[in-house]
Amino acid sequence: MKGVVLAGGLGSRLHPLTKVTNKHLLPVYNKPMIYYPIEALITAGIDEILIVTGGNDAGDFLRLLGNGEAFGLRRINYAYQTGEGGIAHALSYAEQFAAGEPICVMLGDNIIERNFIEATRDFEQQRQGAKVLLKEVPDPQRFGVPVFDNDQIVAFEEKPKAPSSSYAVVGIYFYDARVFEIIRSLKPSARGELEITDVNNVYLSDGELTWSLLEGWWTDAGTFDSLLLANKLVADASAKDD
Repeated sequence: MKGVVLAGGLGSRLHPLTKVTNKHLLPVYNKPMIYYPIEALITAGIDEILIVTGGNDAGDFLRLLGNGEAFGLRRINYAYQTGEGGIAHALSYAEQFAAGEPICVMLGDNIIERNFIEATRDFEQQRQGAKVLLKEVPDPQRFGVPVFDNDQIVAFEEKPKAPSSSYAVVGIYFYDARVFEIIRSLKPSARGELEITDVNNVYLSDGELTWSLLEGWWTDAGTFDSLLLANKLVADASAKDD
């Protein structure tokens, strides 16, 4: 399995910080934000990773990460996203890199306490389709939200004003090679983007999507409040390890 970190976008919710650098290069406690998803993928047993980025600061990723040798990776690859077209649009740039293999996709501003090794193994056994990770959160309206019928997910909603549940689809996804065919079939949403929620709904309607709960704390770092929370959570965890 290969890993993909999506680290594009303009980071407009973090202006003026992101007027001078890409959001994913901002510090979270003692490391650049991009380090956390890379290290999470490595912990899950993935040793070949693609960074999808864009904008004026793309070259800074190469200067920071190099070829991945410092992480013990076989290699880090890079792809440049033109414009802002949503998560699914960014993922489409990984098709050549994936080369028909299953992929684990992680949003570059996602930071987790533990790991998702078990979910990775489960998806390897699943062999096809998709898998998403869920987490109960206080503000699900900021994320993709699963709609439940008893214990079954019947749909996903993208940033609903009135969420059907208190769970969010965290930014960690597993897909087989069909994901790129699905992305090509999508139409832009009302926001003008290709939504990853629509990708997940296709797999769900085909009966090929499974889900697991992510253990430990999780946050994105895409707003000032969540960036502050990420710094605090990582700092507290580091203090416990000392």
